[in-house]
Formats: sequence, structure tokens, C-alpha cells
Amino acid sequence: MKKHSGMRPQDIVVLLTIIAQGGDLWMMKDIAQEAYISASEVTESLNRSAKAGLVDKSKKKVMRHALLEFLTHGLRYVFPQEPGAIVRGVPTAFSASPLDKLIMSNEKLVWPYAKGKERGQSVEPLYPSVVEAALNKPELYELLALVDALRVGRVRERELANKELEKRILNGR
Repeated sequence: MKKHSGMRPQDIVVLLTIIAQGGDLWMMKDIAQEAYISASEVTESLNRSAKAGLVDKSKKKVMRHALLEFLTHGLRYVFPQEPGAIVRGVPTAFSASPLDKLIMSNEKLVWPYAKGKERGQSVEPLYPSVVEAALNKPELYELLALVDALRVGRVRERELANKELEKRILNGR
């Protein structure tokens, strides 16, 4: 096994893709397909996550409490993001479900995407394949949007995102 060189953004995408599976059994090739990440990168990602204690040693079970703790307290420091220029894209953070129903804002945050239908400030996704993956799996889209709210949101948005993530990660909805 390679030396652990720290978490990478795609590790979060892989873990959230597994969470979005629900309680279903999964295979690495399925995660690779759904996350639009190569199978070898999924393997490396799970190795890093095992070293970090975010998956068990068999690499089949996400340590949900540890993941939630990392997302809540570390994500915005490890993978910071600031909204950028106005672009066409796909809503994220508080501009996407479920936070768009809880937070009224004239601001829009979007992942840049040429086929997107919304205009807003750009938020660089955790990994380039995030937009395609999210558009094909609503459960994953919600998780990724909530994670972006932790990365770019103000205190209230982060608190609401954390509550919603807790429901989805710890309680399976």
C-alpha cells in the first residue's frame, strides 16, 4: 500500500457516493461508474480513507460518525472555496435542495456547467466529475450540495447543512 499523503477532494466524493447507495451492497466498479471516477482512483481513495479512519479496514463500511465529524469540522479548512465570477451552471450549496427551501436568498451559487440552466456565482466542485455524477443521482446531488454549503456558507447555512447531513449520513435520510 502506498504511503498516506493526506485526503484528496475525490475521497469525499467517493464516500458520499457510497452513502448515497443507502444500505445497498456495492462494488468498487459501481462507485467508479456513479462518481465518474476511475476504478483505480476509487481504490486509492478508499485506501486513503481507511488510513484516515473514514472507512473500516475492509473498506466496505463508511464510518459515518467520523465522516460527519470531518465534514462538519474540517472540510472547509482542508478544501476551502470562495464563490467566484457569475457563470452558467447547476445550483449548489444553499441554492440547491434541500437548503433552497430553508434559506431565502437572492444570491445563487452554481457549479460551472455549460448545460446548466441557472446563473450564479461559481463554486468549484470538489472534483471535476461532481456535476455529472450529481445530475444522475439525486441523493448524491443533495449530499454534495450540502457539503458545498459547509465549504462556502456562513454560520447559519453551515448549521442547517450540518443538520441535514446528519439526517442523511447517520440516519439514512
